[in-house]
Amino acid sequence: MPNSEFREPHITIHSDTREILANARRDIDRYGLRDYFIVDVDSHHVELDSWDEILTYIEDPVLRRSGLSMAEMWPNAKRLALSNHPPGLTFQDVGGRIPHQAQLAEHVDPVPGEHRDLTLVRRAMDSMGISLQIVFPQPMLEVGLHPNPDVENQLITAYNRWFTERILAHEARVKSMLALPFNSPEACLRTIREFGEKPGVVGFLVTSQRQAPVFRNDYMPVYRELEERGLPLGFHAGPDYSVGKQMNRFVSVHAMSFVTCNMVHLTNWIINGLPERFPRLKVIWIESGLAWLPFMMQRLDHEYLMRQSEAPLLKKLPSEYMREMYYTSQPMEASNMKLLEATLEAINAGTQLLYASDWPHWDFDVPGRIAGLPFLSEQEKRNILGENARRVFRL
Repeated sequence: MPNSEFREPHITIHSDTREILANARRDIDRYGLRDYFIVDVDSHHVELDSWDEILTYIEDPVLRRSGLSMAEMWPNAKRLALSNHPPGLTFQDVGGRIPHQAQLAEHVDPVPGEHRDLTLVRRAMDSMGISLQIVFPQPMLEVGLHPNPDVENQLITAYNRWFTERILAHEARVKSMLALPFNSPEACLRTIREFGEKPGVVGFLVTSQRQAPVFRNDYMPVYRELEERGLPLGFHAGPDYSVGKQMNRFVSVHAMSFVTCNMVHLTNWIINGLPERFPRLKVIWIESGLAWLPFMMQRLDHEYLMRQSEAPLLKKLPSEYMREMYYTSQPMEASNMKLLEATLEAINAGTQLLYASDWPHWDFDVPGRIAGLPFLSEQEKRNILGENARRVFRL
């Protein structure tokens, strides 16, 4: 029998962005944000809502036909064909209580020649007082775990072509760091050369949930290409149930998997001397929060000082390299404000931290989260909310 006390959630997949972000709009006046230059360095759209369009951009004709056939014959495959989107991630909707990000099905009046995602992105930017927004896909953050690397390459390239053509080319306020098909260094180079000068492309991205070690020699031309072009390289964390095989709750998997993937890549990046080999390459660690950073600084320094011969390229402590890297603010762990203050001081947040909302995910942070921190100066708030991003991305 159905539970007579069950109530439909107030926020559904049909809820209007402007209603959900009503409090964020009030923050604009509360914190005087109208004269701030605010850049959201990590937000998302739901690419599966447009998956049947993206499939048409697949380069390989056989694979394209296979994907389109799946989408046509199997109704459930219209939004999933060829992808490796893990069903376990539906746990993050908390039994249907937080379903908004599963599908952005709010009403949008059609505009001839314009994709509906542009309307949705503008609604979010205007509601939060954001000047520019860097937009990423959502389920494709797990594409690095795809069982078929050739399919991964094809899907990433198809998505990049679709996004630059249908979204970035039509709105100057929307930017992106396009994903690299990181299982193939050659494909990475082709991606950088094809899309590096497209309107709205401000850098490139590695989806961090993958097994590829960043220190492989065949990746060095990729890093050199980015450095010479002045394009930042981001590592975007994502969920992964394999890291939580000993965990029985999604909250545990979410707490750990978004951090451990970037911990591995950051450790490999530093210990193998990549900051010394590519000193002008700006590296950004995205959506892993901030609480892990002081731990990594102390842990890596401690180990390095005992075994320096195993990291011969390093000319300073690992923590010093970490203070030169960039980090996005979301999700900003703030249950202990003293620890948060110490963390921001440790990473030189005034010059190295980039505001990110992570909209429309269930744990998003509005600009008021930064503007309301009592221990930041006015200039530090402005830097974190937008001026650091202006410098990093040459906006």
